[in-house]
Amino acid sequence: MEEETVKRIGIIGAGEIGRAIVTGLCDGGDKSPEVFLSPRGARTAAELSARYEGVQVCADNQEVVDRSELVIIAVRRQDRHGALAGLRVDDDKIVVNVMAGVANDELRRTLATDAPLVRAIPLPAIRERRSVTVTYPTHPVVDPLFECLGGVLPVADEAAFNVFSALTGTLTTHYSYLATLTSWAADQGIASDHADRYIRGLFQGVGRALSDETRSLHQLAADHETPNGNNERIRTTWFGPANSEALHKALDGLLADLT
Repeated sequence: MEEETVKRIGIIGAGEIGRAIVTGLCDGGDKSPEVFLSPRGARTAAELSARYEGVQVCADNQEVVDRSELVIIAVRRQDRHGALAGLRVDDDKIVVNVMAGVANDELRRTLATDAPLVRAIPLPAIRERRSVTVTYPTHPVVDPLFECLGGVLPVADEAAFNVFSALTGTLTTHYSYLATLTSWAADQGIASDHADRYIRGLFQGVGRALSDETRSLHQLAADHETPNGNNERIRTTWFGPANSEALHKALDGLLADLT
């Protein structure tokens, strides 16, 4: 099956990631594939179907599979048994597994299929085609699909894939960190909306700096602080060796649960 012939994509699960994938597929300006959604998350599915001409809501998950060439399984890990029970997946389908912590061997046993299975880690920014998606194993159809949605990073084995999966678990911590900065400023008498606006602008600049891949992350940090300056003070007094070690241990624990 050639990449350009993949014109029918099914998505089982209409949560944040499922919605983001649909948006990325349909808002990209290119000719969009037909997209078939499960009735799971009926409100979101109906909204996406109303917004995009090529998106249809199916009666059940089996219809999603039957009408698609490539099926993306995007349900929560704890919901997988109920969502996938009894599902028949023919061997000529391609299945993309975006469930965190669910290995392909386990999914193959659940589906009882010989269809190719590919794990992937799409992030919410895929809706804007700005998210690099990690995949395993490499696949001649799946990798080009995600390349068009912001970039693809195939990895050599499932152990490496799980490391990247653990890294995604730090995303909301970053948002909470920014929210804590805003709350601190408000405690000092700054209007909440002013603090919020300033923090967003400050860290949007950080995001733009990250696009400069000629400098390592350590170099970017060094370039943004001066000896004995404010940034160095916070980095060395708050995010010192103890906090760094605590973060390592938290990631070690998450990785253990994912493998």
